[in-house]
Amino acid sequence: MRPRSLDEFVGQQHLLGPGKPLRLQIERDDPGSIIFWGPPGVGKTTLAKIIARVTKADFIEFSAVLAGIKEIKQVMADAEKARQFGTRTIVFIDEIHRFNKAQQDAFLPHVEKGNIRLIGATTENPSFEIIGALLSRTRVYVLNPLTEQEIVVLLRRALEDRERGLGEMNVRAEDAVLQRIAAYSSGDARSAYNVLQIAAGIAGENAEITDPMVQDALQRRVLLYDKTGEEHYNLISALHKSVRNSDPDAALYWLGRMLEAGEDPLYVARRVVRMAVEDIGLADPNALTLCMAARDAVDFIGMPEGNLALAEAVVYLSVAPKSNALYTAYGSVRADVETTAAEPVPLHLRNAPTALMKNLGYGAGYQYAHDLDGKVADMQCLPDNLRNRTYYHPTLEGVEKRIRERLEEIKRKRAQKRTAKDAKDADAKETE
Repeated sequence: MRPRSLDEFVGQQHLLGPGKPLRLQIERDDPGSIIFWGPPGVGKTTLAKIIARVTKADFIEFSAVLAGIKEIKQVMADAEKARQFGTRTIVFIDEIHRFNKAQQDAFLPHVEKGNIRLIGATTENPSFEIIGALLSRTRVYVLNPLTEQEIVVLLRRALEDRERGLGEMNVRAEDAVLQRIAAYSSGDARSAYNVLQIAAGIAGENAEITDPMVQDALQRRVLLYDKTGEEHYNLISALHKSVRNSDPDAALYWLGRMLEAGEDPLYVARRVVRMAVEDIGLADPNALTLCMAARDAVDFIGMPEGNLALAEAVVYLSVAPKSNALYTAYGSVRADVETTAAEPVPLHLRNAPTALMKNLGYGAGYQYAHDLDGKVADMQCLPDNLRNRTYYHPTLEGVEKRIRERLEEIKRKRAQKRTAKDAKDADAKETE
């Protein structure tokens, strides 16, 4: 059922609609090289074959999983010879992100000379997976998952097509049934076709496909997810930002998307712990404790039972008071450490286990806070060039409001002791 022309192609109207960039490039027979970036089953290979048909070029298809340098060089040599006789060659590379740097480099001179028109397809972000030199010589087109309605159109076409589809079986299906298949395909037409074919086989000729047949064909929804690809990072980003925005429903949804697709629950647990310290911090110190407990629960009872522990954690984090005061404080500390890493520790803060160290002034002037009124000393604890630097600015959220009040109290006590010390020093000078 692969479309053979742009008129048969369904979806990607942002690229293929009238006057849109990819359609214009195809219709004008623009020889530029192309990278198609998008999820599985949205038409990347189909578009490459349509382009080859429109341009009447030789079409050579590579699989990045199987091809090596030797095969690449042979094809490039053949393409160079063909060009001398006026024949154009399109080299289509499926899963181009799987080619290493040396393999990608092998295409460069032939793309530059115009010996080949390179069309690559990838499910991964080209910015990370394709070398810059090759990327700069191609146009990247982003293909979107097909909508449910677009997949229903494709399924209906497959049921009616007597040449390439299931038309000879005279199988029927209500729109609602096709809509269910589309909903379970995650925008992947290939996946939807597979389910339809199995369901039609269950139904048999001259019969109707029903919901139970679709359920039998599905067994389990195939969720679009790659544990090492960009979607992995997109989903964890969505989870983190939903928690930060205090949206427990969205947080639960993104958590479910990851766990039900087979993500390592301990990876999720580690990220949830990070959320606790980055976005809640001391506004609710219990958040970290609960997240560590959720991590331990996942490790102890395993999955799928452990998913509720993670669900409890993300909901707690979502509704907890928010503060990034610790996060920003530590960021400021890191910046200062970069420029002051060689600053000596003040003498009064140094330990003095030997007589020599004491003679050198180690520990001299240190004030033991427990022996002082209010348990606070007017004593500098930062290097001299960072004197009075403040990194931690607690918010008015949750427990941090009490921490802020406590810090203000400590500052008052320190200021009082400083005033008293200054007065005592002044009296001593007058006596002298």
